[in-house]
Amino acid sequence: MATTIAKVIVCDGDETGQELLDQSLRVMTGDLLGVSLQFEHFDLSLENRRATNNEVVREAAAAMVETGLGLKAATITPPEMGGVGSPNRLLREGIGGSVIVRTGRRIPGVSPVVATNKPIIVIRMAVGDAYGADEGREGTPGSFDEVAWRTERIDRSVCRFVSEYSFKAAAQTHGVVYGGPKWTVSPTYEGMLKEEMDAAAKRYPDVTYRPILIDATYAGLLTDVHEQTLVIPSLNRDGDCLSDFVLAMFGSIAGAESVLMALDENLHPRVAMAEAPHGTAPTLQGKNVANPMAMLLAQAALLDQAALHLDDPSFQLAGERLRTATLEGAADGIRTFDLGGESTTSGVVDDVISRLNA
Repeated sequence: MATTIAKVIVCDGDETGQELLDQSLRVMTGDLLGVSLQFEHFDLSLENRRATNNEVVREAAAAMVETGLGLKAATITPPEMGGVGSPNRLLREGIGGSVIVRTGRRIPGVSPVVATNKPIIVIRMAVGDAYGADEGREGTPGSFDEVAWRTERIDRSVCRFVSEYSFKAAAQTHGVVYGGPKWTVSPTYEGMLKEEMDAAAKRYPDVTYRPILIDATYAGLLTDVHEQTLVIPSLNRDGDCLSDFVLAMFGSIAGAESVLMALDENLHPRVAMAEAPHGTAPTLQGKNVANPMAMLLAQAALLDQAALHLDDPSFQLAGERLRTATLEGAADGIRTFDLGGESTTSGVVDDVISRLNA
């Protein structure tokens, strides 16, 4: 077993999100993975966020900055105006996150919606844009003269991080940088991201670059034949929608992980938080039928990040073993109902544990 200890901040969540975290953490032991892990939990349930007026979220973010590693369960974002809002936004701001990476890939044994075998990686802004924007309403409530407004902003530094990381990811995967914002309609606001994409393209002349407006990007994902990995840089709101769309193309939004990263000037992650990008699935709560694959893959991604953070390749090996065990189980038919299987949540995790033991 590796003597290096990875200290991980675990953000507990709500409903099925917490159940999936509890089940998936059963694989994160030294006996199974051959690495040393230490967990510190913070209760980010909606009830506790309300009770602490989001102070627990800020504490979790500060702890994550100290350790460099985090793992988060799905949480509820309440719809009411003036409430505690999204813990995701506060965590992203708290750790200085700039990039969210979500990778859609073939799930063994599951036919994708479109005929593609190549991964699609969405590189999304982690802060700014529609999230955390100033907003309000004016006029008589409910009348025709009532208006709603929102003032959004993006930072050039974040645009540069997203663009640079996209081209770096494309270079590493022999992929194509594809898509982009709606820069023709919004040359000043959305055009800032396009400017940084163009600048990054000059720094990576060997990477194929296909800038396409966001609406055409959606259409192209469904209609074009893609023979290389696609890497799509996006604004925060666009990336939120796009990543869910891409994951569903491969069979299930619960079939892939999401990684939030705070990067230094050399694009080395200072802080990385892995999570399952799906929601809390309240209708599945307590039924032991929800799909734990995204949470398991999030833990594998976290181990990859631990290897970088601690400069210890044993964690990368552990991540590869966990990822392989998860995907091999799916290939052998150990899948929940959303992927056409009959296994339970705990049954899928039990299978992964058995494969790791073997």
